[in-house]
Amino acid sequence: MTFEHIPVLKNEVIHGLNIDPRGTYVDGTLGGGGHSGEILRRIPEGRLIGIDQDDAALQAADRHLASIGDNYTLAKGNFVEMKEILSELNIEKVDGILLDIGVSSHQFDTGERGFSYRFDGPLDMRMNPSDAISARDIVNTYEEDELSRIFWDYGEERWGKRIAEFIVNERKHEPIETTFQLVDIIKKAIPGGARRDGGHPAKKTFQALRIAVNRELDVLEEVIPDAVNLLKPKGRFAIITFHSLEDRIVKNQFKYLNLDCICPPRQPICTCDKKREIKIITRKPITATEEELAENTRSHSAKLRIAEKI
Repeated sequence: MTFEHIPVLKNEVIHGLNIDPRGTYVDGTLGGGGHSGEILRRIPEGRLIGIDQDDAALQAADRHLASIGDNYTLAKGNFVEMKEILSELNIEKVDGILLDIGVSSHQFDTGERGFSYRFDGPLDMRMNPSDAISARDIVNTYEEDELSRIFWDYGEERWGKRIAEFIVNERKHEPIETTFQLVDIIKKAIPGGARRDGGHPAKKTFQALRIAVNRELDVLEEVIPDAVNLLKPKGRFAIITFHSLEDRIVKNQFKYLNLDCICPPRQPICTCDKKREIKIITRKPITATEEELAENTRSHSAKLRIAEKI
């Protein structure tokens, strides 16, 4: 299958990064290279570092970027490993960093990756296929209470406890191996009236499992302060998120890094030694234009936040 992925908020990202033609930029979620390609066009004297944990994405991006220039380096890994990857490349500081959080259209549309409830395939969901834990492992081995917690914390699924109960009962008879097996269980667990409320009944459960498999919220929270430390003064950090759990993390992390003091308000003398590290460029997240919404359905939930290193 051809790796197809339309980059969301492309113009807004390029504008927000305030690109220096001689600068060094990191795309920590390379995908098919849509955003990276636009960055590469604007840095004829600079350097682009692209990171992704998906081999198919790296191959597709390499083909795309090679048609634009040769001043780029690709690395396989999770963006949370950005500090180590740049160190191996002898890069101490960069001028800009981009993260486009979530699953690519290609991953969703490739049934054998197991990300989508629309295609029957192995219950996998690993962004890095060599990772140890898959969705199948979680569904077939986790205790009912832990499954219920995952469905609520990561999917805000109000029927999560009931879905977890049905999963545990079903797996007593046979392992849950495929996406459609899981979809059938979810449909049985959610009452008919609730399923008619709109949207696919498996959407929240699949989102929750994907987040748990790939530790998406944990690595996002971990990478933000590390990435800010890698920026040169005036360097920009742009993050695109696709649901409220991700956006809340970015908003709160940016807010904390923007503070110059975290002492209690009534304390007369500052003793925290907290220093302001960033300036928030986007007080409210940037969302897609009406034109982009009409052309790219994936952009509907996209939110872009940008910060600048002090």
